[in-house]
Amino acid sequence: MERDDFGILYSITTRWMDNDVYGHVNNVTYYSYFDTTINRYLIEAGGLDINNAPVVGYVVSSSCQFKKPVAYPDALDAGLRVIKIGNSSVTYELGLFKTGDTEPVAVGQVVHVFVDREQDCAVAIPQTIRAALERILVSDFRH
Repeated sequence: MERDDFGILYSITTRWMDNDVYGHVNNVTYYSYFDTTINRYLIEAGGLDINNAPVVGYVVSSSCQFKKPVAYPDALDAGLRVIKIGNSSVTYELGLFKTGDTEPVAVGQVVHVFVDREQDCAVAIPQTIRAALERILVSDFRH
């Protein structure tokens, strides 16, 4: 997987507090970068109103493979694409890259299930969000 495999790239600024006692960005922080990237896309491209939307996405699964360490003040780019869309769920693939590099420092997957906020049950992905997800769907993804 390379930078060019992602249609969406967002800049991520590492912060001093992201570093752990070993002098690199702590592993749990990568999940925060993933969450920020996904939600930014859902808000900007899918029209998600995180405070008032009746349907929201819950993370039900996530994973990350760490390839190379990064540390503050490294500048990163977060790549996002969709590899599977169901009725109520979506699987995202993400890549984190040092700015300018083609090879990722980390790759991850996150699964959202869309849930009715009041009923707390899975529902169909809202049409505006589905349309945004379909725009970044990779049709030739191989599991």
